[in-house]
Amino acid sequence: MAIGMLGRKVGMTQIFEPSGEVVPVTVIQAGPCHVLQIRTTDRDGYEAVQLGFLDKRRPKHSGRNQPRHAAGRSERGHVAKLDSKRAKRRATAGIEPVVKADCEPKKYIREFRVSAEGIAVGQVIGVDTLAEVKSVDVIGTSKGRGFAGVMKRHNFKGQRATHGVKKCHRHMGSTGCRTFPGRIFKGKRMPGHFGHERCTSRNLRVVRVDAENSLLLVRGAVPGPNGGYVMIQQTNTV
Repeated sequence: MAIGMLGRKVGMTQIFEPSGEVVPVTVIQAGPCHVLQIRTTDRDGYEAVQLGFLDKRRPKHSGRNQPRHAAGRSERGHVAKLDSKRAKRRATAGIEPVVKADCEPKKYIREFRVSAEGIAVGQVIGVDTLAEVKSVDVIGTSKGRGFAGVMKRHNFKGQRATHGVKKCHRHMGSTGCRTFPGRIFKGKRMPGHFGHERCTSRNLRVVRVDAENSLLLVRGAVPGPNGGYVMIQQTNTV
């Protein structure tokens, strides 16, 4: 079973099958991903593999007022060994240091709850690991729509355009519950924040794998805008 991949949505297009069928596909820049850490049951209480995607730039100088998106010292220490007083004290005490991936800090880091058998820290995983996979699940963050009304957020039909309805054609209507219970129940569909939520598109067929350019083409749409980060894992058919 493939571990999974981290990637970034490029956009949508269409390709033609040899039979002439038009297939709508989403192009995903998948990998290469570095294995940053391996979680074990003895040490962490669960098994998982932590992957990192896309290098994060280092600061230009060592003083304060660092660039906003530059990797901090803690982020650099997460992937590479840094000389510090604490590290020297631990070495003097005979404590074995944690294995580091010895790579650049990463912008997008996620864990996959899979077995780490045959995987080593620092290993580079490419999109070719999904070459034999038939379908995948793609997890991303949907587009944020801001504060939306009930017609856009919950697909309400709205109120009538005649017969006494005045200046509230897109309103939701009454929400009252009479004297008892005298309150609105939780979960009532009302206007509010719409979008920008974690979504999963399941069982998307893998149409093509371009290992040379680290591209993965899946049939259909995936959540999020172009350029949004996504997690890709093999569909669990059990």
